[in-house]
Amino acid sequence: MSQSRFNSVFITQRLSLLRTLQRMVRNPSTAEDLLQETYLRVNRAIGERRIEHLEPFVFQTARNLALDYLRSRRVHERTMVEDVPLDVLQGIAASASTPEEAAHAERLLARLTVSLGQLTARQQRIFMLSRLHGSSYVEIAEELEVSASTVQKELKLIMAICVGVAQRMEEYS
Repeated sequence: MSQSRFNSVFITQRLSLLRTLQRMVRNPSTAEDLLQETYLRVNRAIGERRIEHLEPFVFQTARNLALDYLRSRRVHERTMVEDVPLDVLQGIAASASTPEEAAHAERLLARLTVSLGQLTARQQRIFMLSRLHGSSYVEIAEELEVSASTVQKELKLIMAICVGVAQRMEEYS
């Protein structure tokens, strides 16, 4: 498949691809980013192997990228809010916090850092993959060669430690 054929197909289908992506992700800027990533991925694939049906391949690549984005966003939103009690979320210092609130937030962060530093290497890796990278239980399990159930249990323990640190801080405040 020639580069010029791909460029022609992409330019012809660009608007349709963009609309499809916008419907899926409901964000014009993200849809544009995914469209660019689609171009790059398909362009790379053309260089690596022969593609029989280019148009469906382009649309499927775009669709897969959008689904990956949505899945990642859903995991991120779930892991950033669901595992933390509302009172803890509300106790986080706002950007316009008082010096006392900022100092409290710094102490909390320092204590959380110490607590997380006492976790095993595997637990630290699970925490980082889940909370910082947005990886799913299954993805973490595959990477660490453990069961998804093990990842879930470890993460529940880690989050209990974090919540416990926050609660103890509140009791002494």
